[in-house]
Amino acid sequence: MRGSIADILARAVAQSAARPAVIDRDRAVDFATLARQSAGVARVLGAHGVAPGDRVAIFLERGVDAVAAYFGAASTGAIVTIVNDRLRPRQVEYVLQHAGVRVLITSGELLDRQPRPLETTAAVVRAESIEAGPEPLVPAARLESDPAQIIYTSGSTGLPKGVVFTHGALRAGIAIVSRYLELRESDRIASLLPLSSVYGLNQLLCAVVTGAALVVEKSPVPAQIVSAMRAHQVTVLAAVPPLWLQLLGVPAFVREPVASLRVAQNAGGHLPSDAVRQVRSAQPHVRLFLQYGMTETLRSTFLPPDEVDAHPESMGRAMPDTEILVVRDDGTLCDTGETGELVHRGPTVAAGYWNDPEATARVFRPDPRRPADPVRVVFSGDLVRRDESGLLYFVGRRDRMIKTLGFRVGPDEIVDVLFASREVAEAVVTAEPDAQRGERIVAYVVLKDGGSAERLTLFARTELPRHMQPARIEVRDAMPRLASGKYDLGELTGGRATEA
Repeated sequence: MRGSIADILARAVAQSAARPAVIDRDRAVDFATLARQSAGVARVLGAHGVAPGDRVAIFLERGVDAVAAYFGAASTGAIVTIVNDRLRPRQVEYVLQHAGVRVLITSGELLDRQPRPLETTAAVVRAESIEAGPEPLVPAARLESDPAQIIYTSGSTGLPKGVVFTHGALRAGIAIVSRYLELRESDRIASLLPLSSVYGLNQLLCAVVTGAALVVEKSPVPAQIVSAMRAHQVTVLAAVPPLWLQLLGVPAFVREPVASLRVAQNAGGHLPSDAVRQVRSAQPHVRLFLQYGMTETLRSTFLPPDEVDAHPESMGRAMPDTEILVVRDDGTLCDTGETGELVHRGPTVAAGYWNDPEATARVFRPDPRRPADPVRVVFSGDLVRRDESGLLYFVGRRDRMIKTLGFRVGPDEIVDVLFASREVAEAVVTAEPDAQRGERIVAYVVLKDGGSAERLTLFARTELPRHMQPARIEVRDAMPRLASGKYDLGELTGGRATEA
């Protein structure tokens, strides 16, 4: 079947040409203008000899130029990769070299902010020099099985891996998510997360496919984010757990509902159940979706809003058109209540890792129930369990499970209890080697105003069994974060960069 991801912009122009497409602070463009800017990008790339299958990188701040560059590059049939604008030259150069990028679209302002010049063999095109095209955007014909984009992981287990998505997988993902979220043409969808991540990209693509407006807010200050949501009448908000916890520290968010907001989403990590209840209390009129996903599958599960109050700790069930298995180490299916690895099967599964057949073979494997089936599934490395009603619960990353005093402990179980104390604003739990215990549990916390480390310690000793009690609680003024917005566990513990 044919179908480029760039086709969704062409369709939006046909149906909603004059409607706002991107609102970037004081700058707003409609779909027709966005398409003309994208056509200008495509023309410039063509002049540089870009052909279908070539790689084009976008290193720009979130906003109109980045969106136009994305659709312009995609319309040529090139394989697009978006580079987080918070990365430093060494990380940017790695992506450019690893992907074999032919053309880099960036800005003079962003290049001038770098601590040193970028070293790359790619042709560098400055976005501010690109003029809008006089003709409408006409995407090159592509098969759904053709690669469309390389999305680089955060590098939580070493160097970042490039996850390859086809046009068909991207289109399936946004169709499924926009359908269960019940997105509308009249929506205004907040863009707070990097477009280089699957979660941030999803907000952009869902906005375009539904004809909704993408509202870009670049401020990292939670109070400013809340003000921008009110000013632009945002209706759809997506955030990762660290951002949700920061928003819960803003009185204007907690004490006064954002009247325009109707849909809220969590993904990118486990949101403690006590924090879920606080979000529900702060914004009781909002439909809150708890979701789970990974870069290799775009999105996997969701918990419908009408089940959130009863099951705030659940990650829900498989999203439509998707099957989620819970398997043992030998590949057999787990029983109800038994912990096993989450395996994802469905139309949003990536094609594999760019130029890394060994890693691809480890993660993208045959369905354990049908080994001869050519369809590949994703072995996530995440441990989950399923209850009698079919709801899934996240236990922890296989590589982050803590083995202490003869028990296997999931860090998020402890984090949930720490939040229930109402003493902490943020918390991360990890472990250190211990000769007697195997590993000892360490909790890093940011206290709430008036929070007490002594009361927190007493609460943990009262509410947690001995094998789950932190051996040490360290109070920090703030948590370090990766460019993705997730916690930087490596900086927090003094080790290599990992995410939590």
